[in-house]
Amino acid sequence: MVKGLKKLARSQLVFPLFALLLLVIFNLIRDPSFFSLSITTNNDGNTVLSGNLISILNGASELAIISIGMTLVTASSRGQDISVGAVAAIAGSVFVSVLRANEVTVPIMLLAFLASCVVAVIFSAFNGTLVAAFKIQPMIATLILFTAGRPIAYWINGGATPTVESPLLGNIGSFIPGIPIPTPIIIVIIFVLLVSLVLRFTNLGLYTQSVGINERSARLNGINTAWMKLLSFMILGVCVAIAGCIGVSRIGLINHETLLLDIEMDAILAVAIGGNSLGGGKFSLSGSVIGAYIIQALTITLYAMKVSSTAVKAYKAIVIIAIVVISSPVVKKYALMLRDKLVKRPTKVTENE
Repeated sequence: MVKGLKKLARSQLVFPLFALLLLVIFNLIRDPSFFSLSITTNNDGNTVLSGNLISILNGASELAIISIGMTLVTASSRGQDISVGAVAAIAGSVFVSVLRANEVTVPIMLLAFLASCVVAVIFSAFNGTLVAAFKIQPMIATLILFTAGRPIAYWINGGATPTVESPLLGNIGSFIPGIPIPTPIIIVIIFVLLVSLVLRFTNLGLYTQSVGINERSARLNGINTAWMKLLSFMILGVCVAIAGCIGVSRIGLINHETLLLDIEMDAILAVAIGGNSLGGGKFSLSGSVIGAYIIQALTITLYAMKVSSTAVKAYKAIVIIAIVVISSPVVKKYALMLRDKLVKRPTKVTENE
């Protein structure tokens, strides 16, 4: 029992699971049917699942995917990429450009997706080069594309917001006929499984953590620290491309000004809620994914309580303040002292004493 409590207390998932539990309990008290599911028929005549739970899982799809890449970047470079929303707009613009230049078929959609991935990886590699080779702080290095990324997407679009009318694109953004679960949820599940397999059967996770914990020590042990940082940014580029394509598929057009706007702040918040240190080192991808769903659940909860979209950002700011305070060294010190008191084993007294 004591060992189990100690192991749980050390886990990075303690905070996100506790936060999720509080959110679930609050919603069940406020509205017992909040997480109920129902079967409905959508506008296309397909039988689908609906409800707040589906809305949370579906709405957080792009954020969950980007949070995975942001976690790796944070762990290796000890900083965050604030240009992910802008790069997603660029990737989405490339995706739409390829689709509009051809008849939309499955091979063309795959080609458009690969093109968006290549472009996003190139721009993310630019960020990674500034961080890995020129030793620029990640937030400063990515500020360049944070500022210039959406104008670049605007230039790719020729100053327009082109639309793509295709049932195939709608299937990616909503439902595949015969499958009642939204396609973005399925994409997240597949992507998380692929990343988990890569981390399980390669040294990517170990090397990433080593670089973030102690870069000099990692270099002395033969790890190419610059390459690991660059690789983490390139993986983030793939995540951004997937999220950008999902965002475009949802609405069937590209708007460089609004596509995944402010998602970089939510991604950083998801990483923090997931129990990961924003100073790099040990990370938990599952924690970040849970953090993404917590943010979306909080947003859906606030909307259900008739809170305006402007005020929602203020509530998120309160969450950020709480996280910063809870993760501060002072609070951690007292939390560890309290944990030691709670799980302290009683001293055995022998007869001689």
